[in-house]
Amino acid sequence: MDKLEKLDLMDKILREFDDLKHSQTSVLNKISKIEVDNINLGVKLLEEKLPKMWQNVNNNLVLVIELEQEFKAYRDKFYSDNNLGTVQEG
Repeated sequence: MDKLEKLDLMDKILREFDDLKHSQTSVLNKISKIEVDNINLGVKLLEEKLPKMWQNVNNNLVLVIELEQEFKAYRDKFYSDNNLGTVQEG
């Protein structure tokens, strides 16, 4: 795999991280909606379990964001170290 192919694959992975962030955010929103709906129901099981579920998904979202940032820095260094800006222009 040449350097440009590696760069393309890294960019694809960054897009997948972005999709993953959106998916995790969507899950958090859905959990929050269930919590709001449960205000009227008052089901103890949901009151006890949903906050834990929300926190676990939120913790995962934080990990995804951190890994995405670290991987982006890795990608940017690879780009710079291999002078790929000049290769892409030419």
